[in-house]
Amino acid sequence: MKLRSYKINLDRIGITASTLCAIHCAALPFLITVLPMWGMGFLANEMVEIAMIGVSLILGVWSLSSAYRKQHHRIIPIAILVTGFGCIAFGHFSGIELLEPILIPLGGFTIAAAHYINLKMLKSCPLDHQH
Repeated sequence: MKLRSYKINLDRIGITASTLCAIHCAALPFLITVLPMWGMGFLANEMVEIAMIGVSLILGVWSLSSAYRKQHHRIIPIAILVTGFGCIAFGHFSGIELLEPILIPLGGFTIAAAHYINLKMLKSCPLDHQH
């Protein structure tokens, strides 16, 4: 019997976390009135949003910096990750309420794209690749 090796893929987890964060931020303005009726009012809590952003930040920095140092040595995924978090930060702290529901989901999807690009770069990089 062959044993399979299961490796945690931080990029796939990062794509999922960032996409869920983006969907949460995009849908929340529309669902905020009905969430309490569904027993899901906790999703409108600011701490849930901060936790989602925090998880995305930790996964992104950990995954992309590790891939950069150990494998592909390309800065593009990190630049895209920084752009995504820049969108989220500007959306939160600019004080322009009109931009928040646009920039924060855009930032989440941008972070997911950074993970996706990183994953593709890792797959195209030979295992014995060293610079």
